[in-house]
Amino acid sequence: MTDVELLVYADRIGGTFPALTALLDGPLQAFGSVHVLPFYVPFDGADAGFDPVDHTAVDPRLGGWPEVRDLAGSRGLTADLVVNHVSASSVEFTDWLARGAESPWDGMFLTYGTVFPHGATEAELTAFYRPRPGLPFTGYRGADGSRHLVWTTFLPSQIDLDVAHPVAIAYLRRVLRVLAAGGVTTVRLDAVGYAVKTPGTDSFMTPETLAFVEVIGDLARTENLAVLVEVHGHYTEQLAIAPLVDWVYDFALAPLLLHSLGTGTVDRLADWFEIRPANAVTVLDTHDGIGVIDAGPAGGRPGLLSEVEMAEVFARAAEATHGHSSVASVVPEWATLPHQINATFFSTLGGDVVAYLVARAVQHFLPGRPQTYYVGLLGGLDDRELFAETGNGRDVNRHRYSAAEAEEALASEVTRAQLGLVRLRSAHPAFDGQFTWSAYGRDVLELRWVNAARSARAVLTVCTARGATSFRIQLADADGSEVLDTVESLAAWRPGA
Repeated sequence: MTDVELLVYADRIGGTFPALTALLDGPLQAFGSVHVLPFYVPFDGADAGFDPVDHTAVDPRLGGWPEVRDLAGSRGLTADLVVNHVSASSVEFTDWLARGAESPWDGMFLTYGTVFPHGATEAELTAFYRPRPGLPFTGYRGADGSRHLVWTTFLPSQIDLDVAHPVAIAYLRRVLRVLAAGGVTTVRLDAVGYAVKTPGTDSFMTPETLAFVEVIGDLARTENLAVLVEVHGHYTEQLAIAPLVDWVYDFALAPLLLHSLGTGTVDRLADWFEIRPANAVTVLDTHDGIGVIDAGPAGGRPGLLSEVEMAEVFARAAEATHGHSSVASVVPEWATLPHQINATFFSTLGGDVVAYLVARAVQHFLPGRPQTYYVGLLGGLDDRELFAETGNGRDVNRHRYSAAEAEEALASEVTRAQLGLVRLRSAHPAFDGQFTWSAYGRDVLELRWVNAARSARAVLTVCTARGATSFRIQLADADGSEVLDTVESLAAWRPGA
């Protein structure tokens, strides 16, 4: 059976590792795996944990490594390996600033001079792909007065590693060993597409990047860790990297579903189903928002969606969120559209429960591992107050749930129906069989799983017609057959019931 995965911040639902474990052992027990977003010291840094000061320590406000191992228990546990950078407050970086060449971390950090020892032209500097406005450098001064132009792809406080240097590789190897000892079973290579800087290219998902992925993948497998790669980019990049690792993301699915539900068509989804990798973690929304770039054109290569169709997806999201997604989403340097929609998936559909469950049903029926983000599971709408407080557009989809809020959300129809899908994908014997699919006319998709050995069958039929969106799930096994075509029937489904 497939282990459906929950994507969560330990501090934003539950609050601690023991509290999160209680949820996963209780109302969320249908999830066979959990991806806990960065829980290192500190989990609440400038980039919500993706700027570790100490990548090998659990933030004590959440618990410790024994509590992490308790959470892992008999379920899968995914954790992030932040391969591109560390915090400017890390021991490694501060020691290097203090001691320079005498520091054991000398060589670990990427500087302008490392990449351009003989200087760079304007064209070379502006060629680099960066998901933020401006150039990727920040000035730091050493204790001896030396000045360093340090590479900072994301934030000025996130110091890029020189992943070609043995000291950086030794650092990453040490982190992998700690994660494996802590009960982690899969590591997600965060921001790996940006990790290798190659002059003369945009330095995003180049052949040199793929070679590095193989290196770090081998290190992970030495620790018996599966490897999941996070890359937001042209869909061909997912296809290129899929054979090299255990898991990639199907980020293209979300914008394609938004396109289908917005236009009442399924042809673009069908195009993707023909070629998508089977070893994909399927997502609709994540802590980084809703990826749209993943379905669009790039570098002269056509996309699954055109530039115009991408713009229309953003426009419909803006309409559904009353303009807020346009305010919260960021346009990178040299780009004309944001990479991602900063909104919850439920908000981009205007809170339409049936349309939302159509999207979730397609996600859960595709081959691979479905992953549900905690805000999406709880039917969350945009957290505009948190965005107003922090100014970080991604925070609209990073709500901090109190125990009372979580309890109320778990009782809602949209959450109960999603949990029905999780139970279905996790327990029905049809999903151990063969997958096929068909498109009918302009607006109907049928996704089928058949397990002949168990006389089991699961068929999802969705219609994306505007004003007539619907889903119908037909189930059969040795014990009989049933149809799930309402929110209530989906919420009530349990194996053997």
